[in-house]
Amino acid sequence: MRTTVRLDQHLLAQAKKRAAETGRTLTSVLEEALRESLQRRTRASRRAPVKLRTVKGSGVRPGVDLDDSASLLDTMES
Repeated sequence: MRTTVRLDQHLLAQAKKRAAETGRTLTSVLEEALRESLQRRTRASRRAPVKLRTVKGSGVRPGVDLDDSASLLDTMES
């Protein structure tokens, strides 16, 4: 199938260079790169979701600001 794609000039130059170095066509280099990219995304989407363990409690200690890392460090060290 024939289609038109707009590519960054530097990316196109790299792809042409790879095609010349490997004795392949520009089309085959682009097809391979696209297949690899799509395959990586498919593998990543099949990962099992992470389950976080939670515990019961009454929330954050009084005076603790979760957005203040220095304060959290002081609280943990005492």
